[in-house]
Amino acid sequence: MFHVGGARSALYNWAVARQSGGTFVLRIEDTDTARNKPEWTDGIINALAAIGIHGEDPVFEGPYFQSHNADRHREAAQQLFAAGRAYYCDCTREELKERTGSEHLGYDGFCRDRGLAFETGRALRFRTPDEGETVVVDLVRGEPAFPNSAIEDFVIARGDGSPVFLLANVVDDLDEGVTQVIRGEEHLSNTPKQQLLWEALGAEPPMWAHLPVIVNEKRQKLSKRRDKVALEDYLAEGFLPEAMVNYLMLLGWGPGGDREIMPYEELERFFRIEDVNTAPAFFDVKKLTAFNGDYIRALSAEQFATACAPWLVAPYAPWRPEAFDASVFEAVAPLAQTRLTLLSEITDSVDFLFLDEPVQDDASWNKAMKPGADGILSDARAELATVADWKADALKAVLLAVGEKHGLKLGKAQAPVRVALTGRTVGLPLFESMELLGRDRVLTRLDAATRKLTARA
Repeated sequence: MFHVGGARSALYNWAVARQSGGTFVLRIEDTDTARNKPEWTDGIINALAAIGIHGEDPVFEGPYFQSHNADRHREAAQQLFAAGRAYYCDCTREELKERTGSEHLGYDGFCRDRGLAFETGRALRFRTPDEGETVVVDLVRGEPAFPNSAIEDFVIARGDGSPVFLLANVVDDLDEGVTQVIRGEEHLSNTPKQQLLWEALGAEPPMWAHLPVIVNEKRQKLSKRRDKVALEDYLAEGFLPEAMVNYLMLLGWGPGGDREIMPYEELERFFRIEDVNTAPAFFDVKKLTAFNGDYIRALSAEQFATACAPWLVAPYAPWRPEAFDASVFEAVAPLAQTRLTLLSEITDSVDFLFLDEPVQDDASWNKAMKPGADGILSDARAELATVADWKADALKAVLLAVGEKHGLKLGKAQAPVRVALTGRTVGLPLFESMELLGRDRVLTRLDAATRKLTARA
C-alpha cells in the first residue's frame, strides 16, 4: 500500500521538480527481498499515477531499482575502506555490552585501529570524525547541527559484504544526479550520517527538506497498524484523486489567505518548500471528506456519471444487472450529486430505484412507523392512485393534503411514505424519487408496508 504520508512527500517533490525545470526521480529501494514484490512496485506506480505523477510526463524519471546498482554500492564501500574512511569490525553485540556495561550505548570504536581485513562476518564501519559537528542545511528546518562525537561509527556494509541502506541510498542519489531530497522528518536523524558519506565520497550533499510528521486526531503519528493510511483505500472508498491531492498538499503548508479548495496547478504555482512548517500535520478525515464533497459537486454531469460508474455494478451494486436503467440514473444523478461526500455513497442513495423491494433499515422503520402511520399510508395510497399527472409537484400536493387531514406538517406526513418506498428516513428528494419509481411501484410498496404494519399490530 502507498502511505498518504508518502503521497504528500511525492506531491511536494513533484511540485519542486516542475517549478524548477528539474526531474522527479522514482527509485524502488528493493534490496530487502522480504519486503519486495513486483505487485507492490506496481501499486506504488499506480498510486502515483492516480494523483497525477506518471511516466508520461517528461518531468518523471524511473522507476530505478536499487538492487540493479549493487555493484556500485560495493565499489563505494571499498572506496571508503581504501581511503581510510571505513574499517572492518568483528565485534559482537555481547562484546560491546560487556565493554560498555550497557546494551543501549552506541559502538565504542574498538576496532578502529586494529587494521582488520575483510572476512565473512566482519562488518564495515564508517569512521565518524571525532570533533566538530555536521550541519545539515534543511530548507524546512534551517541548519540543525549534530555533534560528531554523538554519531557512532555506523555500519555501511554487512558481514557478507552487502552494503546497508544508508550507503546504497547515498550512492544511488549520487549516481542519479539528485540535488534535492524532500522526505519525512523521521529520516532527519539519518541525514548527518548520509551527509558524511556524501562528503567522504567527494561529492557535495543535496539540499535537504524534512517534512512534518502526519498525526491522527489523538496527535499520534499516523500508523498503518492503527490508522487508515493507504492512499488506495481512500480512493476505493470514493475519494476523488483531485480532492486527495488538494488536501495532501495542505498538510504542513498553505497558499495563504482563506481559500483552500483549488486545483493542483494553482497549488503548484503558490507552493514553496521553504514555507512548509515544522509542526505536526493533523490528518483530518472529516475535513478531507468535506473537500471531497466540494469536488464532487463541482463535477459536470458527465464526469459525475463516469466517477460513479464503479459503484453501480457488482460487487458494490445489490441489484440485478438487468434491473439498472441508465436513463433513470441520469435523471436522479443531479439530485444525488449535491448530497454525496463519497462516491461510494451513490449505491445506497439510488438502490431503491433498481431493486425489486427497498432495503429496509430497521432503525428507520421504527422511527417512521409510529401509531397512525398506517392511516397515512392508506390515505396516501388512495390519493396517489388517482393522480392524473405523475409529476413531483402533484405528488407533493397529495402528501400535503394527507398531512393536513392528519394534523401533520409535510415532514411528518411524508416520513412513513419515504421509508415504505426507499427503506430509509433520509435520502434523495422524495417526490422526485416517486416520479422516477412510477405509479405502479409506489403503490405496490405502500401496500407492502401497510401489510407489514398490520402483521406487526
